[in-house]
Amino acid sequence: MEEGVGKSTLGNNAPSPIFIDAEGGLGEIDCARFPLAKTSDEVFAALAELRSADHPYRTIIVDTADAVERLFHADVCKRYGVNSIEKSAGGFGKGYVESAMLFERMFGALDALRLEKGMVVIIVAHAKVEKYYDPEAGEFDRYSPRLHKTACAILKEWSDAVLFATRRMRIERDGDRTQAKPIGAGAGERIIKTEGGPACVAKNRYNMPIEIPLAWDAVCEAITKSQAPVAPPATPVAQAE
Repeated sequence: MEEGVGKSTLGNNAPSPIFIDAEGGLGEIDCARFPLAKTSDEVFAALAELRSADHPYRTIIVDTADAVERLFHADVCKRYGVNSIEKSAGGFGKGYVESAMLFERMFGALDALRLEKGMVVIIVAHAKVEKYYDPEAGEFDRYSPRLHKTACAILKEWSDAVLFATRRMRIERDGDRTQAKPIGAGAGERIIKTEGGPACVAKNRYNMPIEIPLAWDAVCEAITKSQAPVAPPATPVAQAE
């Protein structure tokens, strides 16, 4: 998906939001945020501050999951005195497992904010194109969160909704050339896909419509019309640049 679809803007339209910025991509958005997180300790310190302090914020946004993963990888590498996550913890993928444990710790802290402070949780992420094999449909390319498979699996299991933001496109053929062109004004109508398929990883536990507009009000309406959980939802939004 092309750059600038509006992942951070969507989060900024949620009620009283504050960002944990691990990427440094919020320069054009007027929003409350912690200083740019450069280590995993700074991410956890921000979460601890939100849990312990009195504050007016009702939504916490982690921006982005893949930027946080880079911090977690750096943490694991530092712990083992190596320069590559592949070499950490003796290799054989063990470094990725330890990084995924840091994700579990972060999700635990976010759950505490959700349950104790009543905060809505949003995690935004870029997407990558990956090869996926379906026994019934064969092999195809699809968008998935730009995370290592171990962390990605934990994220998808923990989340109440994994939503894929994109633009509505149409395919046009001109002789031997095939082009994707946007549908709608400007760069195209922006939408959210709520269910996965051959094109993307997505899911939700709210019985949401398959597609909704890329707008916070539309997300809230879709959840409200369903049988939502008692606690405020954790809503990672997977998007690509």
